[in-house]
Amino acid sequence: MNNITEWVQVGELAEGFASDANTLEYTDDLAGKIIDLHFEDGSVISHRFLCGSSLNWQYKDKPDTAPTNEIYTATSLRKDIYLVNFIKSKENATSISIVLNLETANATVLIGKLPDEQDTMRPVYQRVNAGDLLTPVNADFIQAKINAPYSAGDGHQTTDELIGKRVQYRYSPHECYEHIYLNNNYYTWQCLQGVEKGLAETDLCHYYKIAENLYFFVWREKVIPTLGVIMIDLERMKTTGNILGYDGTDFNSLNNFPVGAYATILNETVHPLD
Repeated sequence: MNNITEWVQVGELAEGFASDANTLEYTDDLAGKIIDLHFEDGSVISHRFLCGSSLNWQYKDKPDTAPTNEIYTATSLRKDIYLVNFIKSKENATSISIVLNLETANATVLIGKLPDEQDTMRPVYQRVNAGDLLTPVNADFIQAKINAPYSAGDGHQTTDELIGKRVQYRYSPHECYEHIYLNNNYYTWQCLQGVEKGLAETDLCHYYKIAENLYFFVWREKVIPTLGVIMIDLERMKTTGNILGYDGTDFNSLNNFPVGAYATILNETVHPLD
């Protein structure tokens, strides 16, 4: 290893992933639907999917608020289960990811926010001394019920079913990564082939179970502020999602690019602890 950084900005990563990518095609299945999400705190947000790429959302319990239009993407690994993603047009560096399970009428909403330049530049040691997480990327998860009042236990639950698994992900003919799911809070990734070849890191992550062998997995990187949002289907052995970050070193420009991979389970570790 030399003294020149080998870390890749998200814009460069997007360029590397773009060619011959194993992404799912976007779906327009939701076009024409109105989906009201009833949250744990009693609030209700109505989502009107105007077409396959445009929606508006509005607080249904606050009729004086005007609807906000957004450009969205939606993919589906299984029938009646969708991953919806959009960048909030009226907030800085903020993304919304919604897992909609129309079969069970449950939903999970992720509000992801990238740090500003000042927070990004804070040294790791300073973050440790302040008692802050090492990653400056924020992620809030909210559970909801679709088109019905929320009751305790609705939405999706956290899971440990991925922990111990070592999985290889083929994103394209020239991009391949390995994930090692260590525990409830951390996983390790390494690039086996592609623009980040040889790089590896252990980052904060989150796991939710959506259906049998279907998971919502989110990670937050600390070296380059990055939010990864994917669904993992270990029956179909396929993933779909997106990676959000700044476009290079420009903190006024976002890059939110789609990702998808074919999965191969390499092995599973069980620790023989007393």
